Amino acid sequence: MAGRIEDYALIGDMQTAALVCRDGTVDWLCLPRFDSHAIFAGLLGTEDHGFWRLGPAHAADVEPPTAARRTYRGDSLILESEWDTPRGTVRVTDFMPPRDGAPQLIRIVEGVTGRVPMRSALRMRFSYGRVVPWVHKHDGRTVAVAGPDSVWFDTAAETYGKSLTTYADFTVAPGDRIAFTISWQPSHKEPPPLPEPEQSLEATEDFWREWVEHCTYHGPYREAVIRSLITLKALTYAPTGGIVAAPTTSLPEDVGGVRNWDYRYTWLRDAAITLSSLLRTGYREEARAWREWLLRAVAGDPENLQIMYGIAGERELGEAELDWLPGYENSAPVRVGNGAAHQLQLDVYGEVTEALHLAHMTGLARSDYASLLQLKLIRYLEDHWDQPDEGIWEVRGPRRHFVHSKVMAWVAVDRTIKLIESGDADGPLERWRELRDDIHRDVCEKGYDKERNTFTQSYGSKELDASLLLIPQMGFLPPDDKRVIGTIEAIQRELSTPDGFILRYPTEGEHEGVDGLPGDEGAFLACSFWMADDLAMIGRVDEARKLFEKLLALRNDLGLLAEEWDPRLKRQVGNFPQAFSHVPLIDTALRLTASGAYGG
Repeated sequence: MAGRIEDYALIGDMQTAALVCRDGTVDWLCLPRFDSHAIFAGLLGTEDHGFWRLGPAHAADVEPPTAARRTYRGDSLILESEWDTPRGTVRVTDFMPPRDGAPQLIRIVEGVTGRVPMRSALRMRFSYGRVVPWVHKHDGRTVAVAGPDSVWFDTAAETYGKSLTTYADFTVAPGDRIAFTISWQPSHKEPPPLPEPEQSLEATEDFWREWVEHCTYHGPYREAVIRSLITLKALTYAPTGGIVAAPTTSLPEDVGGVRNWDYRYTWLRDAAITLSSLLRTGYREEARAWREWLLRAVAGDPENLQIMYGIAGERELGEAELDWLPGYENSAPVRVGNGAAHQLQLDVYGEVTEALHLAHMTGLARSDYASLLQLKLIRYLEDHWDQPDEGIWEVRGPRRHFVHSKVMAWVAVDRTIKLIESGDADGPLERWRELRDDIHRDVCEKGYDKERNTFTQSYGSKELDASLLLIPQMGFLPPDDKRVIGTIEAIQRELSTPDGFILRYPTEGEHEGVDGLPGDEGAFLACSFWMADDLAMIGRVDEARKLFEKLLALRNDLGLLAEEWDPRLKRQVGNFPQAFSHVPLIDTALRLTASGAYGG
């Protein structure tokens, strides 16, 4: 049985990632890329769908013991888990070395005290748990083959097969170190090189230490910021610069419900805000790589801009359901692909333009094509900004005139005007200034409820939406505008959970609401960070700090956040770890640090 979402640790190599539970079980791993088929899919099903457990031996009818302690080694993505047993203490170090060749997952068992009996149980199931591979020996190595894929298993420990599972039983004493490695390779190619676990461990530690040294943030929340930055780096697909929203699919927003989506793709919105946080903390190379990814993905066709792409810029992300998987805690269906890829979400134009503007303002080398793309985006918006769309939350109900979408269209035009005013691009300046004023006027007239002194989710609606919290952050209105303050206070009243976190918008329980889906969801963590930002902007800095620190307390023991927090179940829900949660954590930490609003 899979653990709670917050029971998992992330390890990865900037091309794919694995989730490791507290009991030493790898329940999720896609090879060779984030969006490849999983060889361990136990997270969304049962052990029959693939897992790799490594930990102290235990009786078959007893739950595997959980680690007494676990931590990342310094500022890295190297996981260290320790078990205290009646016979002694043992440590397992899990990591995936950054790579140019075959992807590897390396696990090193180390005796600390006593003599501890250990067991490795490896059950590989290809194609998301559906295919049992052919497992055999090749020159003393264990290899599992199915179709185009092969996975090679290397260890000095003696192994044996039983019940379509590869086992190793062994004992470690103080100073003993025994390594286990799996490596992926296309099945038609020669075997991958023999792994070198100790050298790979040293190289991996060096990589992360050198990367973290580039961080320019040294404020009071450095630990949380660094861990979030490492997580965002881990979600970056190194060969192309694309950034996935999360490394998982179908972890539910509503446990037992249908709100289960595949996040292993690059949303322009998520990637753009990730770029913003990376730039503001000193990571220009990632910004440059993302900008190049964007230009390739859009490829001269901005009129058909998608809201998301594959990590190499793929456009076709057809959605399908895997009916052989019961889903995380029976949250079905399990989906791969994402049918929202072809939705109209006008806010994306604003997020992309804002990211390009920030890259330009922070001195990233000028790209003439990036400027040309920005101009083309605005020409498209000239004719389409006043259309209804599906909005930031990708509603699967009817299109609406979402206020946030209009605000972000205004942002796109505003930032492009600034580009032209700086002399780095040419365009119809006066015409676009009029367009900017037209959008602003339209939002203030049609998206604002004078009686309640609040902006609303969409034109003519009475509902609120947490995305309205971005109005002052994007510069659409100043923080001290009474309409901004009224909106913040209305969202606090109407969209807060009992513990003070923020919902995205009202849901309708068993009935379909604005998003076209039954069921409820938890507090959306990004929205709660946005609230803390807004509170700081309007001078309520102590309240902002308290909310921020409550949000930090929701992180798991390793500093990781999923998409949402379920206030009823008191647990994390949604895909994990989620870029859209870690980015605003960084942003709020920077804002509170600048304001001096922190304790201690």
